[in-house]
Amino acid sequence: MAQKQYRVTGMSCEHCAASITEEVSQVPGVTDVDVDVTAGSVSVGGTELDDARLRAAIVEAGYEVTEPAAA
Repeated sequence: MAQKQYRVTGMSCEHCAASITEEVSQVPGVTDVDVDVTAGSVSVGGTELDDARLRAAIVEAGYEVTEPAAA
């Protein structure tokens, strides 16, 4: 299973986490989404994860991907 992590700005509450989880979960291949609002990070697990689609899903939820998080 592949794993990708991102730094995300603009998150402040559980609603933020739910919005990101909902959008990212719709990306093909995603099996797990973990949003850490306090750390400003999103971890995504799955198979054949498409970086561009994952970033677009986070943006669609209303947040900005600032950089990949350190693994």
